[in-house]
Amino acid sequence: MGYWQKLALSLVVVGSLTWFGAPAIGQEATKTQSSNKQTVTDNQLRTFAKVYVDYQRIRQQYEPSLKSAQAPERKKIQDEANAKVKTALTRQNITAQEYNRIFAQVNGNAELRKKALKLSEEERKKG
Repeated sequence: MGYWQKLALSLVVVGSLTWFGAPAIGQEATKTQSSNKQTVTDNQLRTFAKVYVDYQRIRQQYEPSLKSAQAPERKKIQDEANAKVKTALTRQNITAQEYNRIFAQVNGNAELRKKALKLSEEERKKG
């Protein structure tokens, strides 16, 4: 699995930008099930879309150099990309856990997914 898939997986499944110290699967599943029952407001969905678009931009920026990097440089590039993703979350005042909750709801609800895609496209156009 490539770095970007791992980073996306860590955002979505673990709720953290690192792969260390992940909670037990049972604990995470319980948290996810209970938090998925909450609704997503339009403001939360817009925030989610902004972070999602930022993440995609960061990915596009770092992926080429990450593919060709060797171990020591690779770690440095990963750390820099992780820091930028954390900054994107902080800038939008959303935690990785909240992002993950919304992501899970968007994936499980066609209407919400349609709204999220529309908002993401609007964010991309803003540049």
